[in-house]
Amino acid sequence: MYLNEVKTILIDVLNLGAAGQSLDADSPLLGSLPELDSMAVVTLIGALEDHFGIVVDDDDISASTFETLGSLAAFVAAKAG
Repeated sequence: MYLNEVKTILIDVLNLGAAGQSLDADSPLLGSLPELDSMAVVTLIGALEDHFGIVVDDDDISASTFETLGSLAAFVAAKAG
């Protein structure tokens, strides 16, 4: 459920357009998408917080959270849980 919504937000925030449609749960994010820099991570977290009504603390965030689209969606699902 969360995977497609997170994917849509990721595509919007990073302006990936049609190229983003090929992303799946196993798609690597951090280090693989040049658009996902530190400022984009902050923007993405804000967008996820707004969309899902969650609060993400700085301590919650690690590189593993942004390892793949699936890991990011799982993180959001756990926060929204």
